[in-house]
Amino acid sequence: MKWDDIQELPCSIARTLAVIGDRWTLMIVRDCFLGSRRFEQFQKNLGISRHRLSERLGKLVDYGILRKVPYQDSPLRYDYRLTRKGVDLYPVLMAMVHWGDTWMDEGRGAPLLYTHSRCGQTMHLEPHCSACGEKVDPRDVGLHPGPGWPQSLPAEKSTS
Repeated sequence: MKWDDIQELPCSIARTLAVIGDRWTLMIVRDCFLGSRRFEQFQKNLGISRHRLSERLGKLVDYGILRKVPYQDSPLRYDYRLTRKGVDLYPVLMAMVHWGDTWMDEGRGAPLLYTHSRCGQTMHLEPHCSACGEKVDPRDVGLHPGPGWPQSLPAEKSTS
């Protein structure tokens, strides 16, 4: 299977990776959460080539993760702002932060601490069951085919 075909798999992880599965795309989304909105800001912060940045921003707009908002008419220039779909990637990024802080800190500790503005405490996101509120342990999660599972495939092949 070619990488470009991964979005055709009946797997939510594969479909998500088809959109945000390269390092530059996630770094652009991260920068959006940190306040970047303009092409020049992204390029300066990330050191990414203009061509690659333009390509990734276009993809994020095409998938509805970012929207372009004009801020200048002559020449026409845009801000890139997270849509609701883009904001919904926040827990994904925070899960990556938690994993990186736990396993990739090389003994130095977290490079950034996240503070919950309502309580003022340093925090990290933890997965909880949406039905009962209990903290989720992967060993306690089962899988079964959902409404999007292709009828032509056996149910025991479901992966996400």
